[in-house]
Amino acid sequence: MENMVIVVGMDDSEPSFYALEWTLDQFFSSPEKSPFRLVVVHAKPTSGELFTAGNAAEGPLILDRNLASIGGRVLKKAKEICDAKSVKNAVFELVEGDARSVLCEVVESLNASILVVGSHGYGAIRRAVLGSVSDYCAHHAQCSVMIVKKPKIKN
Repeated sequence: MENMVIVVGMDDSEPSFYALEWTLDQFFSSPEKSPFRLVVVHAKPTSGELFTAGNAAEGPLILDRNLASIGGRVLKKAKEICDAKSVKNAVFELVEGDARSVLCEVVESLNASILVVGSHGYGAIRRAVLGSVSDYCAHHAQCSVMIVKKPKIKN
């Protein structure tokens, strides 16, 4: 029987890395016996989606390099976290595009059982203005979606 796939959507945020650690603790406490296969995905926006001003010829190229660098750094840190928890067979993917669409497409292409994303804890107005990857995925992904929220520390 093939292992069920868990996809963890990553960005360069503390909630995202917490969600990865939570996933490893919950589903990979004994990595060699886990019935799951882990796929960590970072969606790199296209420079054209973000670039609106400046030198039209050079700006997108510089921005694209920076976005790729950030994506590489995110996946490197994710790999270090997996290695520290002895999860050696994880797959790490840097995919270009909008995070909402990328995560839903990866889930569908891998026939994933679970998509895990972190929660930034934005309020309703900020979510409405910025858009919420987790909210979008909860409504559109073709699998169960786990939105992991880091507990607040009480004084």
